[in-house]
Amino acid sequence: MNNKKYFNDVVSSLIIAAGLLAISAPSHSENIGERVDDRQEKRDIKQEGREQARDAKAACKEGDQSRSECRQEKRDIKQESREAGRDVKHD
Repeated sequence: MNNKKYFNDVVSSLIIAAGLLAISAPSHSENIGERVDDRQEKRDIKQEGREQARDAKAACKEGDQSRSECRQEKRDIKQESREAGRDVKHD
């Protein structure tokens, strides 16, 4: 008789635990979706910065600035885009 009661208690506990996991799962998946969106936004910001840096360097090369000045300008633009990407935060 005790074995049957023990078995029922274990099964009941497992059902309750599974129910709690099922209830908490949607909120977790929503957070994952938000983080994916944040990462994509950061990637987009950095990609735009790379393109701007490439264009700035090409324009700089056409001017009368030295190669080192052009490289530094490109680095500065890329660093600014990295910092802007870091400013994107998920809640």
